[in-house]
Order: sequence, then structure tokens, then C-alpha cells
Amino acid sequence: MSQNVVMPYRFAATDAITRGLFCGGEIAGSGDSNIIDYITIATLGDALDFGDLTVARNRDASLASETRGVTGGGEISGGDSDTMDYVTIATLGNALDFGDLSTLRQALGACADATRGVWMGGEESASYTNTMEYITIASASNTSDFGDLLAANQQGAGLADATRGVLGGGRVGGSTVNVIQYITIASTGNSIDFGNLTRTTRMAGACASATRGVFAGGHGDSNVMDYITIATLGDALDFGDLLVGRMTLAGLASETRGVFGGGLVSGSDVDHIDYITIDTLGNAADFGNLSVARQWLGACAGA
Repeated sequence: MSQNVVMPYRFAATDAITRGLFCGGEIAGSGDSNIIDYITIATLGDALDFGDLTVARNRDASLASETRGVTGGGEISGGDSDTMDYVTIATLGNALDFGDLSTLRQALGACADATRGVWMGGEESASYTNTMEYITIASASNTSDFGDLLAANQQGAGLADATRGVLGGGRVGGSTVNVIQYITIASTGNSIDFGNLTRTTRMAGACASATRGVFAGGHGDSNVMDYITIATLGDALDFGDLLVGRMTLAGLASETRGVFGGGLVSGSDVDHIDYITIDTLGNAADFGNLSVARQWLGACAGA
């Protein structure tokens, strides 16, 4: 997500998730973006216009229930944001105000189950934070305290199944890390160690099916994809390679397909969207393109 990061989330529904959203981001030469693009996850093709965020920003994170997507935090004109806005995923249109984060922050992670969304870490006034806070996705309001991460962390990538939220990688104390940590989304409390990624990374994208989570790309224009079985603690394993290695990308998923969009390659924004079948190890394939090349965007999926 999430700086981007993203969440990609999973809920207890079946393959009802049909639409993925890419929210905000940074466009070279234009700055912060309010663009919301959408794709039909089961159908390859280019992204289409969904509507606009309430505030143009980058380094935001997005999460979703089955029906509602929420984008939180980010960077606005060089300053941190506490804005949360939401859309009804099945209905094209502009976002509406949801409430505020407890603090202004960017480069946060995000995850969600069917009812609750959790914002994880980030950067506040140039300092990292270990704060996690949550929302009830169906009820627009400000956040409440959830607990603390293992350490203050920004640029980590979040994902979830129907029960457990996971944050992978990020930046801690100025160093890029390979730590994976998890929470039980329905129960407030501090995060717990899950295992380690195959490499240290930050600014990765992430997505999940009901059972498996995938972390993709990251700093240094990485093409590496790692995977975990979300219900089973342990270290990540190699999944395959992205079609285009990059950082500051965003990830989302249906029950079967993971999709990664945007990012930065060799200093240039890209509009690439590539996809994987989450339960089948292998390299990513071409999906299509975003409406505008951009990086540091959020992503979520629903029906």
C-alpha cells in the first residue's frame, strides 16, 4: 500500500468479489491524484474510471468489506493526512467522507475482515508509528485504538483472510525489514510475530485469498513474490516473479486471482497491471493498464 500499501483483504464470502479499485496515488509531473480506477477481476483488460476521492493524495492505503471500500491517510502536498473516505464498490461515483484517523499519517498498512478495517503503522510528521486503529466499515466514524505493532513501522504491506490480518516488511528505525506480524482482526490487541519474508522489503504490494497471502515487489524494483499460508505461522516461501519488477505498487484480490497495479520502475511511474492465480505458484501475467501511470496508490476489492 500503504507507502502504499495496500491492503488487500479477504472476507468470509465466496467468489462474490468481482471488482477491484485502485485509489489515489502520485502522478509524475502532476502530483497527488484523486483518481479511482476499477477493474473486473475475472476479466482481463484496462482499468476504467470509477470516480474521485474526496481529497487527492498519495501514500494512502485502502481496505474493504464485501460492499464498501475505504481509503485512509496519505500525503497531501507534502503533508500528512487523516482523511478517510469511502465508496460503495458496486456503484460508480465519487467517494464520501467517512471520518478521520486519530493522527495525520502516510505510508500505512491496512487490512480488513467482513466488518472491521485496521490501519497499521505509518509515518507521522517524519517519525514512524506503531499505532494500529480500526473502523467498523459499515458505519462512517472516526477510528478507535486497536493496539500496537511489534515496532514503529512504515511502508509495510497488509493483507488478511476472514480472521487474521498480516503486515509484511516495512521500514523500522531506518532499516528495511523482513518481519511478518499478525493480528486477530475481531479482537483488539498488539500484533504477534508470524515469521519472516524471504527478503527484506518495503513499498511492496500484497493480496490474499481465503487461505494464502502474497507479498509482491518492493524497493529496488524487486520482482519477487513471496507467499504465506495465513492460518499457519511460519516463514514465507517463493511464489514466482512479477511481470514487471517495481516498488510502490498496490495489490488486491478475488477469491482466486491476485492483481497488482501501478508502481515505480527505474524512477518512472508505470501503468502496468499484472495478475496471478493465488493458489497456483508461478510468475505473473499481463492483465492490462491503469487509466494513468502512477505510484503510491491504495487498492481494495469487493462486489
